Amino acid sequence: MALSQVFHEGKKNCTMSMDNLTVVVEFILLGFSDLPKLQGFLFGVFLSIYTSILIGNGLLIVITKIDPGLQTPMYFFLGNFSFLEICYTSVTIPRMLADLWTQKRTISFVACAVQTCFLYILGVAECLLLAVMAYDRYVAICKPLYYPLIMNHKVCVRLVVASWVVGVPVLVEETYQIFCLNFCGPNKLNHVFCDAPPLIELACGDTYQREISVHVAALVFVITPFLLILISYIKIITTILRLPSTSGRSKAFSTCSSHLMVVGLFYGSGSIVYLRPKYSHSAGSVKVFALFYTTVTPLFNPLIYSLRNKDVIAALRKLLPK
Repeated sequence: MALSQVFHEGKKNCTMSMDNLTVVVEFILLGFSDLPKLQGFLFGVFLSIYTSILIGNGLLIVITKIDPGLQTPMYFFLGNFSFLEICYTSVTIPRMLADLWTQKRTISFVACAVQTCFLYILGVAECLLLAVMAYDRYVAICKPLYYPLIMNHKVCVRLVVASWVVGVPVLVEETYQIFCLNFCGPNKLNHVFCDAPPLIELACGDTYQREISVHVAALVFVITPFLLILISYIKIITTILRLPSTSGRSKAFSTCSSHLMVVGLFYGSGSIVYLRPKYSHSAGSVKVFALFYTTVTPLFNPLIYSLRNKDVIAALRKLLPK
């Protein structure tokens, strides 16, 4: 059964007991409606950002596939991460562009549920893949003699597949429960895409348990990978500081710096949105940080890895015409 059918059936089941209530069948994404004179400008900005994300991450995927010098686990994970970035932004930006162009901001109940579900599945996959990339650097630096044995191609493929699928059952159920809430009043979401915090604010009745559930899921799928990354880098830094030569330490740090920058961008903005107390939320700041981790991080990912990595720069020079 398709995901949209699951949520459609779920919506019917969830609303069977809602007699004498006005059931919301669609939402209105307010987005940037408070900036009517800037709609055309914002459309151009986000179209440029989306195009840059597609081209930049697409180039990284191509060079990690075809360049002989980049056939290592680190670049295998980077290629998959770039593909994930394209998928992640494609869940939100095309819809945002359509809303800016047509000024029609409505989204059906089922479409909103599907967007939310894919946003969470891909977001969690990104968190887990970042943890996998940190583990790869840990093995490469702390256990270099065992690296080819531990990080063989079969293990790498399994780690990538696990990153994609491990959170799917929990996140589908979590999204289902969010959309089983009673939406019987206002249907205007003060956000740029469908997301749990603004949706829960619109729900009727007591939403405390659902808010706790969302925070628990965020702790499990956001904080746990972050702690694994943190532990990996503590061990990496400890090992690097023991290296006798300055050049060796510099080279080891350079292989990790790009990954650390991406981790900081993604986790920093995502944690502010999903782990802040409800009372500290403001619609404007939530929209800014949501846009930051859904657009800015994927935009800078190719720049961070290409500008700070000699192997990637060399591969790009081979691929692109002079």
